[in-house]
Formats: sequence, structure tokens, C-alpha cells
Amino acid sequence: MSVEGQGRFPLLPPQVPQVGGLWRRVVGVVGLWLAGWRIDGTYPPLQKFVIVVAPHTSNWDFVFGFLAYLAMRMDASWLAKEAALSGPFGRLGRRFGGIPVDRGRAGHMVETCAAQFAARKGLVLVITPEGTRKKVPAWKRGYHRIALRAGVPIVPVAIDFSRRAVTFGPPVEPTADADADERRLQQFFHAGMARHPSQY
Repeated sequence: MSVEGQGRFPLLPPQVPQVGGLWRRVVGVVGLWLAGWRIDGTYPPLQKFVIVVAPHTSNWDFVFGFLAYLAMRMDASWLAKEAALSGPFGRLGRRFGGIPVDRGRAGHMVETCAAQFAARKGLVLVITPEGTRKKVPAWKRGYHRIALRAGVPIVPVAIDFSRRAVTFGPPVEPTADADADERRLQQFFHAGMARHPSQY
């Protein structure tokens, strides 16, 4: 579903998991509008998929990504250490989609996420494959292992400071050739999108 011509803050297609609450829409739209940002690209009409978000070079990436998430009213999930999702702030994190994982156990993250995809009617999992705001030589491949194990597409989403837009790209079906899949995904991104291009 192309969002072109549908205004700066289009709603998601009905297939994508969504949450109620008009306040989310209002906060997200007002925040993006005040900053001069928009949402564009092509929404995937899917119930289950992994989102890879890049470039990640600044704390502002989270701010604009979160505002877009609110504006779309997307029911998205993300990964965090079990300790980070305990206590009062942990409950808040779970409310906004946090999934606890034991990162000290090999393969636990992939199996936990695959089980979540299998158990839910719809699930959108958001991952930043760079893993840090600093320049990295390569993406971490957890996103690909999860998508391949769960049998779901991978959707690239750019936080594009050059255009002030959160932009959705075309889905990529994961295959056994992770290198080729990653090259296809990375073609959607470039350093000029980053708040700090030299760090991408």
C-alpha cells in the first residue's frame, strides 16, 4: 500500500497490527508536524514482519521513530534484556511492546522471537541492526536469523534526516543466503540519510 498522496501521516492498512487510543495518533502527528517530518514509502499489507531501522547515528533516531510509531498506531514490539523489563519501568516497556530475552543464552533470542511470531495472530518486531550509534563494519545478523526462523519478511525503514521522513521500503523475503539478503536491504539506505553521515 503506497502512502504517496495520502497526506503526511497516513494510516496503516488493516492487515498491520494496530492499537487503539486516539491519544497516540494525536501525539505522534503533532510531534512530527511540529518538527517538519512525515511518513512515506510503501506500507507492507502484512500481519507479521521484522522491521530493520537505519541509519542509527543519534538519539534523535529514536525520537522520530517513536513519534511515527505513535502516529501510525502500530502495534510493534522490540527486544530488551529481561532485567530492563522488570519493575515499574519494565511494565511500561512491556506496555509499549518490549519482549524480554536472555542475551546470555546462545540462540535464546531467535527462539523466543520465533515462538512469539508463531503464537500471535499478528506481530511487528523492530530491530536496529547496527546495534549502536557508532560506525560499525557490519550489521548484526540477529534480525535475519529471526525472520528466517519465523518465516516472515524483513521490511527496511529509514529515519531519513535529509528528507525529514520516516520511509518504508519494499519487503525482502529471507533466504539461506544472508549476505545477498542484506545487500538488498542495505541498498535502501545511504549515509546521507543519517543525522551524522560520517558515523554510518
